[in-house]
Amino acid sequence: MTLVGKKFPDLKVNAMDEMGDTFQINVLEKAQKENKKIVLFWYPKDFTYVCPTELHAFQEALPEFEKRNTIVIGASCDTAEVHFAWLNTSKDNGGIEGVSYPILADSNRNLSSRLGILDITNERYDDEEGHLTVDGDNVSYRATYLIDEEGTVFQESINHMPLGRNVNEFIRMIDAYTHVQKHGEVCPANWEEGKDSMKADREGVASYLSSN
Repeated sequence: MTLVGKKFPDLKVNAMDEMGDTFQINVLEKAQKENKKIVLFWYPKDFTYVCPTELHAFQEALPEFEKRNTIVIGASCDTAEVHFAWLNTSKDNGGIEGVSYPILADSNRNLSSRLGILDITNERYDDEEGHLTVDGDNVSYRATYLIDEEGTVFQESINHMPLGRNVNEFIRMIDAYTHVQKHGEVCPANWEEGKDSMKADREGVASYLSSN
């Protein structure tokens, strides 16, 4: 079920930072209290292959997100301790040393389950109680959530495991949403900062199509 247009779940999750400190983050509260947008991206697992390329890509783009009043948060179902070990592994050895934004450690899978982004391949039902049991190795898909200053999700996407994300597309989406917030206009296909937007009516689309 999509979260677009809805508030992000009101849930605290353990997180780890580059200093090795463990703390809790409530993404909804963070957006509202700090009056900032948030890009929350989930990846399957620490110490894997496509994942470090994505974490480094978000790190490289961090100044662009900061210009846009946007916080970057990573997330997986690994523990905070495993995050810390990966943060202390050099890039040359497949690690994420140098990544400075917080990483959620949803090891109990409370948030990822609520979001419905787990790759549940080993689920089973307890015959006596009828409860769903998920084995511990299940990981999240590459899900991304763009969240506005009110805690409302305005974009979500999910990639399968082998498919890395294009970080620039999330920057473009943030630019587009900010434009809508400021000007009340809509952004057509392939819109980028500086290009024509349009009014959301018949005259607006006719004018746009005739000049583009």
